[in-house]
Amino acid sequence: MPSPRLNPVSAAVLAACLLGGGVAHARVADAQRTQIRATVDRGATHLGEVAQQIWGFAEVGYQETKSSALLQQELKRSGFEVESGVAGMPTAFVARFRNGDGPVIAILAEFDALPGLAQRAVPQPDPIAGQEAGHGCGHHIFGAASVAAAQAVKAWMAANNIKGELRVYGAPAEEGGSGKVYLVREGLFKDVSATLHWHAADVNDASQGVSLANISGKFRFAGLSAHASASPEKGRSALDGVEIMNVAVNYLREHIPMGVRIHYVTTDGGSAPNVVPDKAEVYYYVRHTDPQVVRDVMARVQKAAEGAAIATETKVSFEQTGGVYNMLANDTLGRLMDQNLREVGGEAWDAKDIAFGEAMRAHLPPTKLTLDSVKEIQPYRTDRGSGGSTDVADVSWVTPTAGMTAATWVPGTPAHSWQAVAAGGTPIGLKGGVVAAKTLALTAADLFTDPKTIAKAQAELKQKRGADFTYKAMVGDRPPPLDYRRKSGEAQP
Repeated sequence: MPSPRLNPVSAAVLAACLLGGGVAHARVADAQRTQIRATVDRGATHLGEVAQQIWGFAEVGYQETKSSALLQQELKRSGFEVESGVAGMPTAFVARFRNGDGPVIAILAEFDALPGLAQRAVPQPDPIAGQEAGHGCGHHIFGAASVAAAQAVKAWMAANNIKGELRVYGAPAEEGGSGKVYLVREGLFKDVSATLHWHAADVNDASQGVSLANISGKFRFAGLSAHASASPEKGRSALDGVEIMNVAVNYLREHIPMGVRIHYVTTDGGSAPNVVPDKAEVYYYVRHTDPQVVRDVMARVQKAAEGAAIATETKVSFEQTGGVYNMLANDTLGRLMDQNLREVGGEAWDAKDIAFGEAMRAHLPPTKLTLDSVKEIQPYRTDRGSGGSTDVADVSWVTPTAGMTAATWVPGTPAHSWQAVAAGGTPIGLKGGVVAAKTLALTAADLFTDPKTIAKAQAELKQKRGADFTYKAMVGDRPPPLDYRRKSGEAQP
């Protein structure tokens, strides 16, 4: 059954039931809630313009110079103090608006694109010539909508003299670069009361659940060049090292814990068949819900690399480029966010959106979701799983964290696809972004005025992570891998 769209009064009744424990949630007054939603609506056209610019920039991890600068400019224009280049990352930033003492509420913003997904905003494959990357995970609208939410909250705080500090964390390189890990490791979340985020998707959903812990890195083999036909015995092929390593890892899959994911891509295999490659590189990910399992399996993958180097008389080195925890879902914050998402409601597509969606369905796998599902809010769950990883997870281990998804794609669209890029560049993406901005803004406002919910969320976090927990980044003490998206041998600009 579709979830009903609730008016503010019925949403308030639902809040008291959902949060339970005999304590009704202290909601922001209806007039102020209307004020917050209206602020987002007034800025919706501009939100779309900002998102569209970032969609066009399509900058990959740690190279999002234009995208980050644009979001920082928007926040400065709205009266935020912005600190850029934080935690050793030139495109990372923290924006702050403080009005006296009170809770510190954070909103996350992302803006990196994915390599190999350049695509026009049309419902059939149409790569953009000369462009490599595309926003196949919707981070263009993610960053823009998070900033729009913060602008609405800031305006509400100023108009109503709400005490506390609102922050926006501009986090680069979520796609494998673990940008937020370095923000957490730097201690930039140590005084945050609660953190909110959202993500592009094909449904509207505030369910909370787990993600996969992840370690990623590049194995680089070094050998000796030689003429592959005239004097092959003088060569030692680095590419052979990569290929034998891949075979060894594929045999390893039979002997690892259930649920582990291992995937790889050869990023450098030489330039010409008649030259024995003296260098080669392969890029690996290992994922599981348990961070220690990830560490153990990646250690075995490294042994496979060492064995391949011995077999081929080459040398191998390993650079860990990323590493994230699994998500610690916070039910207290999740239920509050779900309540506000239901108040906001889903999207209303016009005839052009529907025509785009119907044309796109021909290029999507079968799904039970109809185009009308964008109008709905999915049932709230606490066991929502994810086959992916995110550096938001590290944030969730140091501060209560909750997120949601909004329907910015045609129902049935997989993430990291040209179909996601295409829809994200149309008004469909913007409409989902507006839903997200309103939901984030209302949830942040409720938290600023309700210390009991913050205390309950913090207690839940402490119970889930254990009394003796000390955060230790999965990436260790390495600096941010600012060149992880550059091709092997490509120099920094």
